[in-house]
Amino acid sequence: MLNSMSLLEFDITVVLSVERVSISTQLDLVTICYLDSCKRHEVCPNSAVLSWFSEAKVQKSCQEKCNIVVSLNRLKNDDIPPLIDVFLALDLSDIDSVDVLDHGSTCVLNEEHILSLMNATKLKLRVIYLSSTSLKKGFLRDLCHVGLPCRILKLRSNNIQKLDMVGRFMRLHTLNLDFCTLLTSLQKDCFSCMPNLMYLSMCETRVANLWTTTEVLAELPSLLELRFQNCLCCKDTGPCNLSSREKGSLNVINTCSYSAGETTIGFLSLRESFMVPEVHRKTDISSKVDERKFSGYLQDRSEGSPSPLHNLCVQYESKNVSGTSNKDIWHHPSPICFEKHYRAYMVASLPRLAVLDNLPITKKEKETSKTIVSEFYEYLPYKHNRKKNVVNILQKRETGTSGVHYRNSSKLKQTYCYGKSQCFFSRSLSAARFGSSMWPSLHPVSSFSHIYKEENKRLRPRQFEYHPSNSSLMAFGTLDGEIVVVNHETGNLVGCNSSIGMINSVLGLCWLKKYPSKLVAGFDNGCLKLFDVNHMPAKLGDRSCGSGAVHFEDFEQLTSVHVNSTDDQFLASGYSKGVALYDISTGKRLQVFTNMHREPINVAKFAHHSPCMFATSSFDKDVKMWDLREKPENPCYTASSSRGNVMVCFSPDDLYLLVSAIDNEVKQLLAVDGRLHTNFNITSTGSAHNYTRSYYMNGRDYIISGSCDEHAVRICCAQTGRRLRDVYIEGTESGKSIFVQSLRGDPFRPFNFSVLTSTMRPTAKQEIIKVNLLASSHDADESSRDQGRAHSPARLHVHKTVQACVESRVGYVSICMKPS
Repeated sequence: MLNSMSLLEFDITVVLSVERVSISTQLDLVTICYLDSCKRHEVCPNSAVLSWFSEAKVQKSCQEKCNIVVSLNRLKNDDIPPLIDVFLALDLSDIDSVDVLDHGSTCVLNEEHILSLMNATKLKLRVIYLSSTSLKKGFLRDLCHVGLPCRILKLRSNNIQKLDMVGRFMRLHTLNLDFCTLLTSLQKDCFSCMPNLMYLSMCETRVANLWTTTEVLAELPSLLELRFQNCLCCKDTGPCNLSSREKGSLNVINTCSYSAGETTIGFLSLRESFMVPEVHRKTDISSKVDERKFSGYLQDRSEGSPSPLHNLCVQYESKNVSGTSNKDIWHHPSPICFEKHYRAYMVASLPRLAVLDNLPITKKEKETSKTIVSEFYEYLPYKHNRKKNVVNILQKRETGTSGVHYRNSSKLKQTYCYGKSQCFFSRSLSAARFGSSMWPSLHPVSSFSHIYKEENKRLRPRQFEYHPSNSSLMAFGTLDGEIVVVNHETGNLVGCNSSIGMINSVLGLCWLKKYPSKLVAGFDNGCLKLFDVNHMPAKLGDRSCGSGAVHFEDFEQLTSVHVNSTDDQFLASGYSKGVALYDISTGKRLQVFTNMHREPINVAKFAHHSPCMFATSSFDKDVKMWDLREKPENPCYTASSSRGNVMVCFSPDDLYLLVSAIDNEVKQLLAVDGRLHTNFNITSTGSAHNYTRSYYMNGRDYIISGSCDEHAVRICCAQTGRRLRDVYIEGTESGKSIFVQSLRGDPFRPFNFSVLTSTMRPTAKQEIIKVNLLASSHDADESSRDQGRAHSPARLHVHKTVQACVESRVGYVSICMKPS
């Protein structure tokens, strides 16, 4: 018996020895192949490469997983072709995985060689970590458009501004984009080829748009863990394993201390997957492009609007192991984290998500999040709860039905007469089109012709106004004193009054309603003129014009002008405590009302229907209502804000006043007595120079609001205050920060508005950008693809029909005249 056992043990020993010899021989062949390839390429073998093969040999001999780690910082350009030959020529069945890591190469490597090296490993490729030193725009574009067979991808680059990963990443389950400090937005289909992506981290990026971001992430069927800010002790996206929490509740967080040990990311540890040292926050020139804007978010954390994770921790000031307060454990937030109810919106929009920002999502939180989102956000316009088919809405409008089928034709007529009104169908069409275009269409108005041929001079818009009765016209004044009238639908120039003599910016514009060819303009030097478009030449640079303009007495330090409803008088205001009243027919200044406020008056606005009522807003924090019939000595009433007021305007029916104060303090008041009707609760940035302006859109149904230190336009329901969506106006140039200087709602088209943008650079181009929320920025691409399909004419016909119905003036008048 003993002899038989000894023989068995001997046989096993022999077999294992043979296997070790076979393995050793195979891995030795890798080394031999590499040396032979170096000889062919006339390159000296790299000692680092030989050490990688040696380490793999040791792993295999110890019956461990054989993993080759390729460190790009140990390679030169000449070292890569032999390595590619090795991976292409040999059967890598004995090699379990290959990682390609870059910790900051001092040598500028050939980008094609790097991409070829990664593709040569085929399905053995596991981890890719690339830093900014090896990433250029062209290489990133190729990598994102082609794709890779890796399972874990970590990119850290200041060259990524928009994520557009349309290539094939079918095996990718972990994506880390932390500290890509110029990444501002996610493209519509950027994750379309990542069906297995489970873990995503984007800490300290500049992603800010809550709506488009959740729309993109909702298309990931396997996403379980997401992170836009991280717990101090957690290096990965998983739940914090050091926090003590009550079962099924997010309200108790006891301890969460820093740990140097490794944490797991799915079924792979972070140390095993990324093999990079601890991440430290970096600051460089390229990451400071939007610092002025981003610092506002950071200031806001300490001024009452911190991130949701911060809020959870502050509820319980328990001390962690290191003695620091829990309010200090959340780090590297992206701007999206500072949106109010950010976590609730994410949880409600991504029902499959299990962990957000290192905190597990419980059933109770999912229920609570739905309640919060329904209270503070509108999913679709006009309180629509689900997306509807536009064709069905058109059919119901034509037949007069509301979804119920009747056999008796008399009931159909009764339903049409007393059931759903044209206003209802117009709003339903708007809601349907709005829901299908998360990325709205943006089109520059002033791009029709910027240049004077003889002077090589660009037009720089400073103020603009839609025409009150002609839906195609828009006037804008420039920083150089030109008055330009354009057809904003076709881009054609209608008229232009060139600046003559001193160059002064146009700060005030107002069309006359009864005389639709005329408009009043005010300049920063106090000059006031009445122009007639019919007397303006339709040619840029023509200096023969200007004699037809009517001049009024100057108003020093002018900032705004506004004409009353009967077109017989207008107000001028400026950096003074009073306003001046002018007679349009005689050109005389009738009266100057002094000491109306304690600080300069920024804007004075007449009511839309009463020629004697007007409102003033001042930096003294007050808004006052005045009546010319009472000789404005005492206001009808005074309403106050907590900060200086920048803007005030009447709703189209004069029932409300929309007041905008510094740094996103936007309120709607009852025009009759100044009582608060709606507070829109827009997050402040902490900047005392963030001048906010707000206007009505869709009659008085919605408001649009923008600020000069931000590039977002907020859209809110005027009746409930609920946020509908934010639109981010982004620049096309690298490192270019776009800000909202002014904006106006289109009086003829629902969910259309225009934005006057500016930049930090004084020499940069000013632009007026039209925004159509009912048309997608991807419509043009989709239409071109549809042309090759059999049913494309029908689809395009339906699209045009819907647009015509939604934009019909009859339906829009109904919207304007009826409350929500």
